[in-house]
Amino acid sequence: MDFHSKDNMYSYTNREADAAWKEKINELVDIHSIHRTVDIGCGGGIYSKALADIGIPSVLGIDYSKSILDGARENCSNYSNISFQHGYADNTGLDPDSADLILSRALIHHIKDLGSVFAETYRVLKSDASYLIQDRTLDDCLLEGSNEHIRGYFFEASPKLKEFEKKRRHSGYTIKSALQQAGFKKVEEHRLWEIRKTYQNKQALLDDIQSRAGRSILHELSNAELASLINYINHSIGDMKDIVEKDRWTLFKAVK
Repeated sequence: MDFHSKDNMYSYTNREADAAWKEKINELVDIHSIHRTVDIGCGGGIYSKALADIGIPSVLGIDYSKSILDGARENCSNYSNISFQHGYADNTGLDPDSADLILSRALIHHIKDLGSVFAETYRVLKSDASYLIQDRTLDDCLLEGSNEHIRGYFFEASPKLKEFEKKRRHSGYTIKSALQQAGFKKVEEHRLWEIRKTYQNKQALLDDIQSRAGRSILHELSNAELASLINYINHSIGDMKDIVEKDRWTLFKAVK
């Protein structure tokens, strides 16, 4: 997927964060002690909004795509306490010791050199502040497909996507080791099933997959390959109403 294309500026703006996600963040950190949060790899601002919604006074979203940041600014235009800035995960341009909390959601599978990213996060965080990483490990991705875990069908139907995922997903051990090497003194690992989206019927789900919106991995498929995947999913799930699509995530909490 070309994250810099204007055609994709709204790819990550068309849904809301799940209530279970907000509850989990409240469980992991003391929201009342946090003033400034940085959302690194903020995409379209979905989780910048969610952070503001749970009561964080100041949220800064950073992304390396100027086009996607334009979409994020539109998405969060009603939030006076959210701002955005162009930057990189390993070079944010922020002052040292300036953030009470940093979130990186669905970012690190795009990063090969975790060490440089984690070192930058460590530099920007205040002492005793937390870094939350939310991403899928390969185990999360390759869970069996079902009427809820739609993503599982991607890898059952497409060996190409399965191999692609194997190359870019970091193991929990690798992530925790890199955090410790960066200097983080306490690292925890948690699981979360998060509702991605609810569809009124199967066709609405298939149309969403056809659009590839918010699913960068599907840009690895040709139109013909995507059509084959959609056909596989169509025959794998029943004719249902109110399909609730969920993804399993791993969350890492690291304290500076």
